[in-house]
Amino acid sequence: MATSNRVTMTSASRTVDLRSDTATRPSPAMRRAMAEAEVGDEQRGEDPTTLALEARTAALLGQEKALFLPSGTMCNQIAFLVHCRPGDEIICAANAHVFGSEGAGAAALAGAQVRPIASASGIFGAAEVEPLLRAPRPRAPLSRVISIEQTTNRGGGRIWPQAAIAELAGLARSRGLALHMDGARLFNAAVAAGVPAAEFAHACDSVWIDLSKGLGCPFGAVLAGPADFIDEALAWKHRLGGAMRQSGIMAAAGLYALDHNIERLAIDHANARRFAERLRTVPGLLVTPVEDATNIVFLDLSSTRSGAAQLADRLAAEGVAVNVEGPSILRIVTHLDVSQTDVDRAAALIAEMITGASA
Repeated sequence: MATSNRVTMTSASRTVDLRSDTATRPSPAMRRAMAEAEVGDEQRGEDPTTLALEARTAALLGQEKALFLPSGTMCNQIAFLVHCRPGDEIICAANAHVFGSEGAGAAALAGAQVRPIASASGIFGAAEVEPLLRAPRPRAPLSRVISIEQTTNRGGGRIWPQAAIAELAGLARSRGLALHMDGARLFNAAVAAGVPAAEFAHACDSVWIDLSKGLGCPFGAVLAGPADFIDEALAWKHRLGGAMRQSGIMAAAGLYALDHNIERLAIDHANARRFAERLRTVPGLLVTPVEDATNIVFLDLSSTRSGAAQLADRLAAEGVAVNVEGPSILRIVTHLDVSQTDVDRAAALIAEMITGASA
């Protein structure tokens, strides 16, 4: 039975929402920046705050140009619409967001099929991709895009190594493919690895960042790439209804986040490690990933007597919300609205509930 994932307040403490870093809410300072933003008509290229956000993001990612969009899913789908033609093929990890969580958008919109690579970590190499590249022939789809996800969501927040990205970029260029990066948590990778985001992104033909996850904005993402790619992306933005008017109100939140909320992602990573360490000794509970994690932790309950949906409901009744990923899998994501005290409380509740169920 699927859990309701309901969230209720207890009299003892506030709700702790660990379902996703999309749960973040704009801070009072971010709200002030939004309220005071200089605005204009975005569709006419006259919103100065939106233009500033786009220029700033392009520079941070080592790309020529950028485009403010309502969501990360729209970034992925517009990138595929630009890179692909109907009948083309996209290669990505089998657990990638673009394959399992975007409503088969690549097929529905771009007419492209996805060829998945099995990878528990969500990371793969050129040696795994090269055998999948199809020789051009009339009765076969044309391999067109390699899509990677930084960090890997269902891989447990793991970081794509720079060397692996460079290797894939070389393969893509040698075979006439585009390399696309779903950069929903790219800044998490940059902070954890201690390298600029551009070091991960500059070799990609398209890349985007999400503003509404760890950066704490209520809305938006920014797609970046070469100028001609962004020009085509702008046409698709209009076709899909993504163009806006005085979008500077939202873009101001993004600029505030780039100024104030990137380096603090290290706090989220520390909280995720703290949470994981407190649960590693619980009998039967498997906590992943073991290393190179950022802000995502998975709990495998299959060797305990607790089901994921049932445990999530019990936690929700105590004011702790977690995400159910399968019959025995829970996902926990730390973010700027989650404190060290919050993760300690959540970990203690989970340990108590599992050990109690196993007694």
